[in-house]
Amino acid sequence: MSVAASAGSVHVRAPGKINVYLGVGGRHDDGYHALATVFQAVSLYEDVIARHADDFSLTVTGVEDVDSVPLDDRNLAMRAAKLLATATEYTGGVALEIRKSVPVAGGMGGGSADAAAALVACDALWGTGLSPARMHDLAARLGADVPFALHGGTAVGTGRGDQLNPALARGRFDWVLVTSEQGLSTPVVYERLDILRDEEGALADDPPLSLDVPIPVLQALRSGDAAQLAEGLFNDLQAAAVYERPDLEDVIRQGVEAGALQGLVSGSGPTVALLCPDPETAQDVQTTLRGAGLDPLHVHGPVAGARIL
Repeated sequence: MSVAASAGSVHVRAPGKINVYLGVGGRHDDGYHALATVFQAVSLYEDVIARHADDFSLTVTGVEDVDSVPLDDRNLAMRAAKLLATATEYTGGVALEIRKSVPVAGGMGGGSADAAAALVACDALWGTGLSPARMHDLAARLGADVPFALHGGTAVGTGRGDQLNPALARGRFDWVLVTSEQGLSTPVVYERLDILRDEEGALADDPPLSLDVPIPVLQALRSGDAAQLAEGLFNDLQAAAVYERPDLEDVIRQGVEAGALQGLVSGSGPTVALLCPDPETAQDVQTTLRGAGLDPLHVHGPVAGARIL
């Protein structure tokens, strides 16, 4: 048992993510879409502190709009703790404290990071000692992005996004994230994508039921070439997110004009991720966008997944 666990608490930090590439295929009979994506974990973190308790409870602090974060079983972290307890036949509870830095409903997997951190924290606190493979299986039951938050780095996700294969990414990639006070619902964005695809002349008809990440995207990551990666940035959900939030297109334009190589909507949005050639340019872009009244953050990736502090 760790020193933290023996003291009665465990502190775990897990990263948010951006989707460098996100291809969305057709919808399967179970309602889920086929995905091919490249996740990159970035230096914007969620902190979860787990303490011994007789029952299960949750508190959340941090970013704006935390009041919209549920504190019951709708919260992925709460579900993660209870799932682990059931899987290991642990009879006690846990008091979870979440300190959020990743935007709520921002398309950066903040809730998934909370769930991954809760799994790691409770496993250490309770001394249940799950294997990495078993932990991954539990994470996948909680949602497509949770296994990636567990592992971090850069990875290719297929299936529903939960079938992960590590992707070699050399060096450091610098991003400027433009967050938004108003979140976007992931189900709403997917529903809008389906509507757009059904409309004549909108997006491609009959999207495939299985997808692959384009080789040039993987080559750009492997070479550590930001300019090459910028050419491959893509998000099938972007059209749907922009339909719901037309201002996002203008944010991308402003970022590129300020010096970013390229930008895209992160996941289901509304966070915009702007790829920059180096840290200095990223700082300049951040300063310019802040002067325009936006709320930019300079982050880098890839970073490690959920870890005990």
